[in-house]
Amino acid sequence: MLLAVPNFSEGRDAGRIGRISAAFATGAALLDAHFDAVHNRTVLTLSGSERALATALAGGARACVGEIDMRRHRGAHPCVGALDVCPVVWLRADDRAPAREEALEAARRIGSEQGVPVFLYGELARQRSHQERAFFRSGGPIELRRRLEARELRPDFGPAELHPSAGATLVTARPPLAAFNLELEGAAIEDARGIAASLRESGGGLAGVRAIGIALDGERTQVSTNVHDPIAVPLAEVAERVRELAAPRGARVVGAEVVGLVPEAALDGWPEDVPLAFDPAAQTIERRVQP
Repeated sequence: MLLAVPNFSEGRDAGRIGRISAAFATGAALLDAHFDAVHNRTVLTLSGSERALATALAGGARACVGEIDMRRHRGAHPCVGALDVCPVVWLRADDRAPAREEALEAARRIGSEQGVPVFLYGELARQRSHQERAFFRSGGPIELRRRLEARELRPDFGPAELHPSAGATLVTARPPLAAFNLELEGAAIEDARGIAASLRESGGGLAGVRAIGIALDGERTQVSTNVHDPIAVPLAEVAERVRELAAPRGARVVGAEVVGLVPEAALDGWPEDVPLAFDPAAQTIERRVQP
């Protein structure tokens, strides 16, 4: 059994979200769906067998191309495509190779069937510089289009130009990570971005942590993170570090949320005084999946 966590660039229109989610769930089990209007993004968690999962991802990609026009997209989360990222996830070491094969098959089909350029990142990247999603997202779709037209960059699958409305898709295979957001009170967007810069690994922060600062509606801001090894770096440690970085700025953490499914150990030691939007019965991998 493998998982997949497709992220698509629609988080506001309930009809579109429903139709796209149903397309991904054809041939795979839909375990979780999380949509966010500020990010304008939906994150699904699917489970499926080998071969069936790649077919489900290809079908979902078709729906994304048909439903989402990136020329009109506006949202706080960095992205380059209608189906923005499409990781296949293994839960056991023995499933690493099958997950890689499933991801490559999904990438091939998205590129050939939908005419969307596909870039491999993470451990599937064919160049070291391609490992981080930020390499492709920097400057958004406009800059990615320029790099393709200047032949500075070529996709791993699909045409050597952006799809006119659907942009590009990023594909990888990986173990489980935690998508984890912390809400701040008393922090301007510049503060949230500064906290994120100090928190992430590339800024000398916690190992395996990627983070950005986002403005929410009203006076609150958010530090949105991906924690690549949430067992080695539990979410409580991330929250505590954000508290430490926020305090000198006169800000505090007032809430947190987990997006999708995470290993049970990721929540070890969670501080009781920080409200957490998380349902262990629905969002713990061990309770939802039999590997």
